[in-house]
Parts: sequence; C-alpha cells; structure tokens
Amino acid sequence: MTALLIILAAIVLLFAGYVFYGSYLAKQWGIDPAKKTPAKTMPDGVDYVEAKPAVLMGHHFSSIAGAGPINGPIQAAVFGWVPVFLWCVIGGIFFGGLQDFGSLFASIRHDGKSVGEIIKDSMGSKSKKLFIIFALLVLILVIASFVNVVAGTFFTTAEQIDASGKAFGFTTNPTNNQTTAMISVLFIVLAICYGIMTNKGGVKVLPATIIGIVGIVAIVILGLNVGFVMNRTGWIIFVALYIAIASLIPVWIMLQPRDYLSSFLLYAMMLIAIVGIILSAFKGNVKFEIPAFAGWKVNGNFMFPTLFITVACGACSGFHSLIASGTTSKQLDSEAHAKPIGYGSMLIESALGVISLIAVGVVWSKYTNKGFGSPSAAFGAGIATMFGNEGSGIYNTISALLTLAVSVFALTSLDSATRLSRFMFSELFLKEGEKDWKDAKGVRKVLANPVFGTGIMVLIGSVLGFLKLSAIWSLFGAANQLLAGIALLAVAAWLGEVGKNNKMFYIPMVFMLAATLTQLVLTVVGKLKLMVAGAEGAFFWGNWFQLFFAASMAVLAIILVIEGVKTFAKQAKAK
Repeated sequence: MTALLIILAAIVLLFAGYVFYGSYLAKQWGIDPAKKTPAKTMPDGVDYVEAKPAVLMGHHFSSIAGAGPINGPIQAAVFGWVPVFLWCVIGGIFFGGLQDFGSLFASIRHDGKSVGEIIKDSMGSKSKKLFIIFALLVLILVIASFVNVVAGTFFTTAEQIDASGKAFGFTTNPTNNQTTAMISVLFIVLAICYGIMTNKGGVKVLPATIIGIVGIVAIVILGLNVGFVMNRTGWIIFVALYIAIASLIPVWIMLQPRDYLSSFLLYAMMLIAIVGIILSAFKGNVKFEIPAFAGWKVNGNFMFPTLFITVACGACSGFHSLIASGTTSKQLDSEAHAKPIGYGSMLIESALGVISLIAVGVVWSKYTNKGFGSPSAAFGAGIATMFGNEGSGIYNTISALLTLAVSVFALTSLDSATRLSRFMFSELFLKEGEKDWKDAKGVRKVLANPVFGTGIMVLIGSVLGFLKLSAIWSLFGAANQLLAGIALLAVAAWLGEVGKNNKMFYIPMVFMLAATLTQLVLTVVGKLKLMVAGAEGAFFWGNWFQLFFAASMAVLAIILVIEGVKTFAKQAKAK
C-alpha cells in the first residue's frame, strides 16, 4: 500500500503544479498563441519542420526521458525514498519544469536558436562561445553515457557466444538482450516507414499512428522469437554509425517519427507500471523495502550534493534545455503548446522518476546485493515482480518489454543529442552574419561543416562509451545539472533584459550552481588525491578524462556565472 500512496501523491502534486504554477509562468512571460513560431516563419524541410502537437510531444518527451529518470532515482534511493520522492516532485515543478518551459519559450522568441544565442542577447558574444563549448562537453558525456547504455543492453556476452557457437547473426532462442536488440533495429525501420507515409505518402496522423502501433506489436512479437547476436564492440560501432546518419538526414525521416512512435512505448511502460502498483497493493504479493530515510551520509557520500546530482533527469536536467532550444523550438506550431510540451513533459518525467523509485523498492534486497547488472534491469524486474514470480511467462514478457522501452529511449536521446551537437559545433565557428557553414571562409568552412562536426562528436563520444558506465555517469550527472544552472541563468538574464518577471529563477539557479560546482570540485580533489597517493589504477586514462572534464567545466561555468552576475547588476542599475 506504501507504493500506491507514493504514486498517488506524486500524480496529485505534479498535476497541481502543472495547472497552477505552469499557468502562472505562461501568464508572467506572455505566451501568445497568435504569434507565429519559427516553424511557420522559417521552414526549411530539414530542421525547421512544423509538427502536430501530439507528434512533437512524443519527440520532446522521448528525447528528454532517455534512461535518466530510471537510472538516477534508483541510484539515489540509497538515501531513502522520502528525499528522492520530494526532489522528484519539488524539483520537477519548480526547477526542471521552469528550466524546460523557459528555455523553449526563450528559443521560440530567438528564431528557434540555442541557449547560446539567448545568452548572446543579454551577456554578449564571448559568453555565447563559452556556453557552446560547455554544452558540447556535456553533449559528449550524453553521447558516451547513452552509447554505453544501449550497447550494454544489446550485446551478447562472450559466455553466451561460446555456448551457442554464434558470434553474429539471428537466433531463434533469444536472450533478453538479443530480443531487445532485434526489436530496436526493426523500430528504426518502422520509424522511417512512418515518416515516409505521413510526409510523402499523404497518410493522416491518426491512421498512420494506428498502423505504427500495429507495427510495434508485430516487431515485438517477432523480437520475442527471433533475436540478433553481436558483441559489445560491434554494437558500439553500429550505434555510432546510426546516430551519425540520423543526425544529418531531414528531421521528418527519422527524428519526428521515431520519437513519436517510441513515446507510445513510454506511455505503455508507465501505464503497465501503475497497473502493477495498484494490483500489488490490493493483492499484497510484494513489499516496498526502501527505508524512508537512510541518513545524511551513505556509502561515504553526503546527501548534498550527491542526491541532487544523481537523480538528474527525474527532477532537473540541463540536457532538456538543449532539446527544448535545439529541436523542439524548431517544430512547435503554436506558442499555446509550449506549456504542455515544455512544462508538462518534465512533470511526466518526474512521475516516471517516482515510478522507478517504487520499482526498485520492490526488489530492493536483491538490488543492494548487486543482483542486477544495471538500474534499468532492476527497474524491469521490479515492475515485472508486481505481476508474477521470477521466471514465469508474464514476468519474462514484461521484463523484456520494459528493457526494450529503456533502450528505445536511450536511442532517442542519442538521436537528439547528436543533432544538437551538429548545430552547436557549426555555430561555434560561424561569425556574426553568417547563417550556416556555406557562408564561412577558409578552415572555418571545414570546421563548421555539419558532417565534420557530427563525425568529431560521435567519434569522441563513442570512444568514451567503452568506459564503464560508473566512470561516466557521475560526471555526466554533475555536468548535466550544472548546465541546468547555466540555462536557468541564461533565460533569467534574457527575461530581465526584455522587462519580464525573472524572479522565479533565482533560487533554482543558485541551488543548481551550488550543488553542481561542489560536486565537480569534489571530483577534481578526489582524482588528484588518487594520483598523488599513487593508488593502483590511479593513472588509468579514464581518471585523467574525469579530471580534465570536471576541471574544464567548473572553470567555464564560473566564468559564465561571473558574466551573469554582471548582467544582473546592470539590469538592476537600469531600473
């Protein structure tokens, strides 16, 4: 019954936040449904493509969700369910939702340009360049993290290859990993077919959606019976090639349809989870085992800043600001839809974070005894346990479907992250007045070329994807949350510049900057101590990578914060 009360409380509070606080923000900023969006004033058939609200909601939600709201809350649950629950709900309403909605609105009013362009308007060109460099570093971590997650979900282990004698190809007795890999690849084909049907074949959204959902059911049935075998290195190479191509082709071919169709998997996953929670509450067949509060310090880590960094996307995520201002703002058909898509999606993701917390609570003893290979596996097992005993048919089916859903969302985040990398890498080398890479001169024309930027970002991210996820995730969490603090600062500075209310940004902005800079300093100090002490493995290249990235991002963020404070001071004097 504890689990049921937790999810009911979350739904009520998040819904109230959407209705009251979301409407307050829209009124304060002056959301205007009559004002034309960049998708209508600047269509180009590649990136600026007007999308139906339901389709764009699917793209935005799938892109921001990824594996974050599942991995983060589960890892943070060591502090107890109460602090994680409170941060998901309070953070989602007043921190994450504010950032996502604000970034989307600001980008719409800047011709669909990135947060860097928003910063330029209020803080100058130098700050814009620094922000783009910072954002690219974060996107490298996003690519590395999710390449790691996807390859880890798809690959066939050496032991399984030895047992079956097959190192590559199809198998009729698939493991969960092989099933997930097969369905995910077929999902890419299905998305392309949907994109062609709706954009070139003249098929309306509703019938195309019905066909798409039937297609999802068909490929799931096929994947449960036929899997695909490949080792981890092979999957990393496959994913790298896929995201490179997906980021360069028109948005209607892959990004829009894939994210829209994958959103149905996400909605279905959340519905299955809620049904499972209700059933288990009345049947009393499972027990929620996480303690309410485990202490201010757990496993050598203090709750501040660790919990707020680890929960990440379940409460607030800087990556969302890049999605909102990178792809979503270029497809929005009306400002009236900015609130449900920008603010509403974040609150749904917070609900998913709470569901993840409940899922791991059902298998808490096994999870804390390292009985699962990843938080995602614990999530799938937790929800499946609500329906049947481990090893039963319904348990195995639900576990496989949820594992598939997580991998699909990781791929959608990869698609969007790589496309964002392409935008921002090119933007870094363009001068004032140059619209795209074709206007650049000399070596800048090469550096700003979309193919060059995409190749560099995918190569670096994929190489880092060979690291253990634990070596990337903690750094990704800190960088991601620091980006949130800077995005909050950027939107607040712009709103102040145009004379709109920005006071609601101050507390979230200061809190996120304080928490993340503290975490990055702790990371730098920790790595330096390891190296000075000459501990075994201290000079492994992964440690050097973490040290360099943590120090670089901390320095860049501090410079941007100083510029932001100067901007706020100027605005205060001008009043």
